Amino acid sequence: MRYKYYLAVITAFTIWGFFSIVLKSLDSFPAFDILMYRSLFSVCIMLLVSLFLRPKALKRNIKLFQSLPEKNKRNIVIINLLSGLFLALNWFIFIYVMNNVSVSATSLAYLICPILTMVMAFLILKEKLFKVQWLSVGLSLISCLLLSFGNFIDLFYSMIIAFTYAIYLVLQRKNQEMDRFLVLTFQIGIAVILLLPFMPANVSNIEKTTFFYAIIALIAIVFTIVPMYLNIYALKGLNSSIIGVFIYLNPIINFLLAVFYFKEHISFLQALSFSLIGMSVIIFNIPNFRNHRKKRKAIHIKI
Repeated sequence: MRYKYYLAVITAFTIWGFFSIVLKSLDSFPAFDILMYRSLFSVCIMLLVSLFLRPKALKRNIKLFQSLPEKNKRNIVIINLLSGLFLALNWFIFIYVMNNVSVSATSLAYLICPILTMVMAFLILKEKLFKVQWLSVGLSLISCLLLSFGNFIDLFYSMIIAFTYAIYLVLQRKNQEMDRFLVLTFQIGIAVILLLPFMPANVSNIEKTTFFYAIIALIAIVFTIVPMYLNIYALKGLNSSIIGVFIYLNPIINFLLAVFYFKEHISFLQALSFSLIGMSVIIFNIPNFRNHRKKRKAIHIKI
């Protein structure tokens, strides 16, 4: 039964891995323009879907929320407000670093995030990690250090970006009561509200063409709503640490696209680092595959 959660998280981060191809078509527009319009389009589409296509689910969840004890209501509100806050911080810092520090720092953040997520899930949620999974964490750490060699500033900003998204992922593990789509709508809505004050000063005066709006709509649906929904859906059946390690699919796909699609030059150090990352993903999931095989054997013996 857990296959559907694995499929959800693999699909989510695979979609995000191909995001660079779409973004390249908007390279004449500033990053903050793309971020702001992406966020606005996403929340508007999700609100329309919730109000007109899923009204029964909306009413059912409103009744469910009203029926909960005050403590549960308070926890749901706090968790989702914090989720929206960390989502907004992650998006804003990501764009700031991309515009003012370096693109490589944002790429490094995707590599550091799984390590932080796994460790924080262990410390905060008490999720168990096997010895072989700690080996995976060690390999991941080595690969990040290799990529950040000689670039301490990149490492510093990457840690901040990774930390905000890791906190977001860990929060979702404690956020299981309400409908996932409605929860995501609320979180992105909070993120948009927090980003709106920065819009007048940061959105450029470049004319927004029909092509721009069409690509933004594509980004909002295919590269924001769908993968984020799949991501938080997967957290219903998988630990945060497992979700965290699959984040590596994003930079691995980016790396392969850079080599084979964009024909970029890749150094030996980068190739070695990404090879270690690939190994760490496989190693981390060995205990999960073993447990699944044992369960299948047990079921077969009973039959």
